Amino acid sequence: MRFFSTLLFVLITSSGFAQVFSFNSSNGSAKNHHRILMDGEFFIETIFNVDDGNFVLTRGGYYNKSKSDDLEVIFEFNSNYKIDSLKKLTFSGLDKLKKESTLDQELDGKWLMAGRVGPDAKEKRRDLTRSRKTLKFLIDGYFQWTAYNTETYQFFGSGGGRYSVLKGEYNESIDYFSRDKTRVGINLSFTYEKKADDWYHSGFSSKGSPLNEIWTLRKRK
Repeated sequence: MRFFSTLLFVLITSSGFAQVFSFNSSNGSAKNHHRILMDGEFFIETIFNVDDGNFVLTRGGYYNKSKSDDLEVIFEFNSNYKIDSLKKLTFSGLDKLKKESTLDQELDGKWLMAGRVGPDAKEKRRDLTRSRKTLKFLIDGYFQWTAYNTETYQFFGSGGGRYSVLKGEYNESIDYFSRDKTRVGINLSFTYEKKADDWYHSGFSSKGSPLNEIWTLRKRK
């Protein structure tokens, strides 16, 4: 199925390519913000309300670029799947998108939730090949995590916003959160340590619960 967005983006084929784009749209009286995170192989579009951060939808996956520069995205997740049953879309358009940022940081990349560190300091790891995944995409000063099942398209939740890292401290500001929009606007700080392809992430969640997570860098497809 083809979807023609109202805006055009030019794709760069370099494997190091990473961009964040945005545009606004209206649905009746609601003003929605569209945020696109993409690198050289993966694409996410998320829509949320401009005024209160109310979550509308998110969808994303690996993409293929056609000779005509169309972008066919094969969805790993689509929060709206129960309504539209879409597993892929082809994006093209008419005008240039607004580029949000070009900020490169140490943790930029696609990360999979790999496990947790318990109170006893022992690691409990997940099977990263299973269909139930939690992906965190960090790029150009923006982040988004999404929990989903690649086989059933079941959607478990998503949140995102802006982030920064400096000297072992990770900070994020929440722009949208599908499970509870009252969390929008909250700023959170964590400590982190990067060991090879693992990112150890410690602190407190938006609910105040302690967390000690392990994220593993997702390898190229």
